[in-house]
Amino acid sequence: MGRPKNFEPDVVIAQAMETFWTNGYAGTSPADLAEATGVGKGSLYHTFGSKRELFGKALDLYDRAGSEMTEEFLFRPGTAKERIRAYLVFIVDIDLTGPVKRGCLAANTALELGGRDEEATRAVRRMEERTIELLTARIEQGQRDGDVAPEVDAKAQAQFLMNTIVGLRVMAKTFDGPALYRIIDTALAGF
Repeated sequence: MGRPKNFEPDVVIAQAMETFWTNGYAGTSPADLAEATGVGKGSLYHTFGSKRELFGKALDLYDRAGSEMTEEFLFRPGTAKERIRAYLVFIVDIDLTGPVKRGCLAANTALELGGRDEEATRAVRRMEERTIELLTARIEQGQRDGDVAPEVDAKAQAQFLMNTIVGLRVMAKTFDGPALYRIIDTALAGF
């Protein structure tokens, strides 16, 4: 009979997510994961199977947390433009004020593994599509509320904003706030 686990798997996944987010998939070793989580390599592999499986669980957690935060942010009171701008400023501010300029785990994963790792590519695509769905819904709500013109193609605008978000998250690694806020205002000038 094996020893009982002395850790919470959800906490370990969150700690692993932070490590992957900071170092990337390839830049995170099993020793890094053991140090970050306080769980021995053997226990990590026994519970999660492999580094790749733990990475998949970390991406799933990032997806859930990001979707919840995005939805909560976008659907607060205000016009569509106000809420989307506040959301974009919020994510830029997080990137600029963190202890390490690490951008977005999904964007980083797309750059590192996209097109070479089918599972990671699908996970990132799922995250992007969910954000596009939420942005589309918020723009459509703005159209119903009368603060977004009816001729705006909500889905096309949402896809453009998703592209802007990814660009902002990458640029936040090297640009300062005023430049990124100008990009936000330019992106939102179209509706």
